[in-house]
Amino acid sequence: MNRFVAIALRHWKPVLGLNIVLFAIALYSASKVTEVWAARAKLILPQSSSALNANLGTLGDIKNTGIAFSQQVNPLKNLSSIMTSNDAISQIWESDPEKALYPRLSEYKSLFDVSPEGESTVISLSAEGSTPELARQRTAALIETFQQRLNELRQDDAVQRSQFTQKELQQAVENLRQAQAALASFKASSNLVSAEDQTREMVVAINTLTTEQAQLVAQAQASKAQVETLSARLELNPEQAIRSLNLGENQDYQFFRRELSKTEALLTQTQAKFTDEHPQVQALLEQREELQGQIEGYIALAQADEAEVNATIGQESAALIEQLILAESQTQAYYSQSKQIQIQIDQLNDTLKTLPAAQAQLVELQQQYDIAEGVYNGLVAQVQETKLNAFSSYPSVQVFEEPRADSEPSGPGRLPIALGTILASAFGSVALILFLENRDPLLSPKDLQAISIPVLRSIPPFKHLVLDIDPSFGTAIEFQRLASAVSMKPLKNRRLMITSATAGEGKTTITLGLASGLITLGFRVLVVDGDFRKAHLSQQLGYTPSPALEGQSMPVQVRAGLDLLSIRPHEDKIAEFVARGDFEQALNVAQAAGDYDYVLIDSAPVSVTSETVLMASVTSAILLIVWPGKSNRNPFRDTIEQLVSHKANILGLVVNGIETQTKSYSYESRVVETSS
Repeated sequence: MNRFVAIALRHWKPVLGLNIVLFAIALYSASKVTEVWAARAKLILPQSSSALNANLGTLGDIKNTGIAFSQQVNPLKNLSSIMTSNDAISQIWESDPEKALYPRLSEYKSLFDVSPEGESTVISLSAEGSTPELARQRTAALIETFQQRLNELRQDDAVQRSQFTQKELQQAVENLRQAQAALASFKASSNLVSAEDQTREMVVAINTLTTEQAQLVAQAQASKAQVETLSARLELNPEQAIRSLNLGENQDYQFFRRELSKTEALLTQTQAKFTDEHPQVQALLEQREELQGQIEGYIALAQADEAEVNATIGQESAALIEQLILAESQTQAYYSQSKQIQIQIDQLNDTLKTLPAAQAQLVELQQQYDIAEGVYNGLVAQVQETKLNAFSSYPSVQVFEEPRADSEPSGPGRLPIALGTILASAFGSVALILFLENRDPLLSPKDLQAISIPVLRSIPPFKHLVLDIDPSFGTAIEFQRLASAVSMKPLKNRRLMITSATAGEGKTTITLGLASGLITLGFRVLVVDGDFRKAHLSQQLGYTPSPALEGQSMPVQVRAGLDLLSIRPHEDKIAEFVARGDFEQALNVAQAAGDYDYVLIDSAPVSVTSETVLMASVTSAILLIVWPGKSNRNPFRDTIEQLVSHKANILGLVVNGIETQTKSYSYESRVVETSS
């Protein structure tokens, strides 16, 4: 629970911004909520029980069973679409007294709702309005406009059907006469029809296709010979060649091969300096075995189904493999084209054998006549059906219930807005916190378990630190234990830099606490304010150095056994001050003058400055301060990487803000408690 609260407090600004936006939207939406009344009515489509069945002789039959309902065709849905069409709604919109409130037709259209009732021929409709009377007027206007629109559609349908059928009927009569005359003329003119031209063309086509097929077979054989030659030269079949080429073009495989070459070269150099039992040689041997395993894994993956591959494909072999693959594809393409041409030849031969030219033409003419006769009969029947059924497309609709307004206003009101805002705030805040935390999570004790750096001591949380700490307090004991652990570590030049990944992790406080603990053990300590920009250590000790000193300063006594060295170079030359050795020179001068047992350097955070990693080269070791639940994981890992890349000696970690027990403990078996 405390961890979640800490995470939430880290991201309180974006969470607050999100909730402000949500509540602003909710307030705006609530201000737009108005009371709305609804008026409702019902229409009914009468179900006819009569059926028309008329025989027109050779023209066929006319059947009319009334209105047909099915899952695919539902007349009620068609009528509902007509009622809510833009043409119908726009007529009501033009005469509406509140037209100015709805500048768009789509907004005004949302006031109306039309829905067919299931298992019946009833259509329910409703309209909304700012007053009950306005809602009723809109519902009545919708019914009136719908009836007018139905009459317009019936008239238009009748006119279009009449015009279409008359014109099409004349064309059908002419087509029928022409088909009948052509059929009679063919039957009377000849008994047989010559198909020599068509037969000759088919023979020519067969010969042409046969020649083309022979050429394709020859090309396929040539390509096949090329495939065999290339396969013999490469000692690979096409499938093996493709797998070898894919392996050669695998970027990960090439990367591991390059890394293996680098490792073997470095191993050779290292073996020239050290014996095979040396840790560096052993590490390189393990790295080489791991890389060889990775490479063998890629080769095994490429050798699927026990297919051999060439793991050392060069540029020349790759070109030959590409030629092999191209030749194999061309061979398959030539054989495929040859098969297609053979199919065409077989089809032409079959057609040539079974072609009754005269009978085919006769059948075609007979089909044309039958089609023309069928079209003519259908159009005549359609004309008669249109005359008999005037309401077949748009049936009559009656008012089943007159428009009536509700006595109470409808609508959800403001309660759903409030509930939705609360839910959106809760879930949105949690989602935002999880998203932000996933991008840059807090450092946890599990993260410390994942690294091999020992934890020297855990310091409990406290509000402030005074140099004269009462030894009976738990905090003083922890600092004394930390000082004892540090005193047991060999420091070449007795210098120890205390730093952290980011600001606010307690490095300055730990520096003072460690200094106090070392003084308690009888050591003489010099604390150096290495945060040249903020100078928190100097401020906490009540000392403000003058910028005019330009980096030249001498230690000042804070108390017995403790001196302070505060250096303030120009801010634009801080990195230069450290890089050119001025900082190291200042330490040497101060150390030589004061004969200190320990020099504790309180540096700036590693992730926010560039000079901290440079300062690591002038110190024997580094003490890294972390605060689980407050430190960030990514800057901590970046700090470790920077220090390791600069070959800094990380003495250990000091975990701040952790309650400790009297007995020693460790995060894992590899994290050793160095003091008791």
